[in-house]
Amino acid sequence: MTVSVPFGEAPRLPDSGPPLHEVIGKAKAGSALSGAEALALLAVGPDATHEICAAAASMRDQAKGKTITFSPKVFIPLTHLCRDFCGYCTFRKDPKQAGKDLFMTPEQVLDVAKAGAALGCTEALFTLGERPEQRYPEAREWLEHRGFRTTLEYLTHVCQLVLEETSMLPHANPGTMARREIAALQPFNPSMGMMLESTSEALYAKGGPHEFAPSKRPRVRLRTLELAGELRVPFTTGILIGIGESRRDRIESLLAIGRLNAQFGHVQEVIIQNFRAKPDTAMGDFPDAETDEFLWTVAVARLILGPGANIQVPPNLSAENYQIYLDAGINDWGGVSPLTIDFVNPEAPWPALTELRAKTEAAGFQLRPRLPIYPEYFLDTTEFLPDALHQKVSAMADSEGYVQGGMQRYAGRN
Repeated sequence: MTVSVPFGEAPRLPDSGPPLHEVIGKAKAGSALSGAEALALLAVGPDATHEICAAAASMRDQAKGKTITFSPKVFIPLTHLCRDFCGYCTFRKDPKQAGKDLFMTPEQVLDVAKAGAALGCTEALFTLGERPEQRYPEAREWLEHRGFRTTLEYLTHVCQLVLEETSMLPHANPGTMARREIAALQPFNPSMGMMLESTSEALYAKGGPHEFAPSKRPRVRLRTLELAGELRVPFTTGILIGIGESRRDRIESLLAIGRLNAQFGHVQEVIIQNFRAKPDTAMGDFPDAETDEFLWTVAVARLILGPGANIQVPPNLSAENYQIYLDAGINDWGGVSPLTIDFVNPEAPWPALTELRAKTEAAGFQLRPRLPIYPEYFLDTTEFLPDALHQKVSAMADSEGYVQGGMQRYAGRN
């Protein structure tokens, strides 16, 4: 069944799907599910979730084999200032909370990047608040004093510095972007990212976690994803589960991602991230995402997005049992840092690389470090990267597109 979708809207699904056994059979044969077929997964309980996970793992193995990847990175929080207010966020600060440190300086950025490179890292992940200059005059003044009109102009500048003055590859994650802003970042970022989070209307309705976060509207986030596709930018996105959305909402969000990737082929990675409540937030008393729901969502993501998709679960947000998501069809652990904390989830430390490797291998897989761009987006293709960037990326990779030296680069390091 083909689902017709106007731009910026989630696919409109029918009310019911085919029998579950037909859907599982199709998935085990290696074919991604349509929206109508995914509906058969809505009402399943824990017993059927096990069957769905097995089908997802089988689908993953057909395309990815037994390789599980991660990106050795440093986390660079360029600014905590943000125009949005999300009900679960502790990353954002206002100017009084930030004090003198409204933005990281170029010198601070380079210090972190060079320290990460010395530890074998290859990704400089830039995470920052959304367009703070639109809300705070202090942010505008800081930027103007240094010759920049916007936060994204400044981000472009420091990405260029990191690319040209270190051995690191920037990966910008600044939120929604216009075409010209993506194009300006493109020469200095082999990949970029932005979480879709959800296409659910309930989340930005009155009382929802995105009520006061205009940049979290699904339409504007889907538009950023579309522009990245038009510009041929390898892009990371994903969904956040457990913030008030339904299973049906998750399916619709995954279908929206799949629809854009089918059109442009640029969605290099999809993160399935579980909500964790944080004190002193509007959702501080909200329950964390349940393990069974998380497993179901991870497996359904694989079945909808197909065997070739790169699907990630952050291991630091499921520290007690992250290895179980290998059984639900993932093939990547995302960025893991030996140097910097997860500034978005500061309460959740990264696993040591020795532990990550041991748990991955105990489940029957090989752990391999990757660059912030996946091999299929630069190996044997020049479609996605400008020539100069392609040359640098290729020089950092082995013959299979992974980080040169493999896990031996991190021997003896946690």
